[in-house]
Amino acid sequence: MYTYEEPSLFSGKRGIAFLVVILLHVLLGYGFYEGLASKIVHTIIPPVQIAQIDQPKKDDKPPPPPPKLQDIKPYVPPPEFVDIQAPVSNSNAITQVTRTVAPAPVARPAPPRPVVRTGPRIDTHHIVDVNSYYPDASRRAGEEGVCRARITIGTDGRVSAAAVQQSTGHPRLDEACLKVAKAYRFYPATEDHKPVAITTILPIQFKITNDDE
Repeated sequence: MYTYEEPSLFSGKRGIAFLVVILLHVLLGYGFYEGLASKIVHTIIPPVQIAQIDQPKKDDKPPPPPPKLQDIKPYVPPPEFVDIQAPVSNSNAITQVTRTVAPAPVARPAPPRPVVRTGPRIDTHHIVDVNSYYPDASRRAGEEGVCRARITIGTDGRVSAAAVQQSTGHPRLDEACLKVAKAYRFYPATEDHKPVAITTILPIQFKITNDDE
């Protein structure tokens, strides 16, 4: 009697193909375990290298200015001069040319600088009492009058000379007048702040008062 048996899974071509599939799975699992897959990937796809690219350096100097364009002046042709000769006169007359010379400027001298002058002043520290020089005889005789003495005052303020310019009419009073004039002291006259001698007139009066009687 014929008995039917179910074919085995590993029999025939079908079994061979199934064994090949199982073998491939085993090999792939072993490859992942040993890191063969990563090696294959690195071999097929090389690693990417990252390189730093230096940026171009900035030039601190500003760019040179553009060249200036020179102004082109328009060409102006020079004027043409026509030589026109004046007709020659046959006259024998002589033309007289008069040349006037301006007079040279006259140099004027500079004006003189004004001199600063001050007159003499009586020194109040030396007051002269005219009554002390009054002659007693003139008092008793009632002689009075004004004497004008012409005196010269030196640079030291003292009277160096005295003379009667106008008399009182009494000789005794005229003598007393000169004594009074020489007793005076003055601040000398000055020119440009420097003391100078000067001659002036000094009036002196002799008069009897009630106290003298």
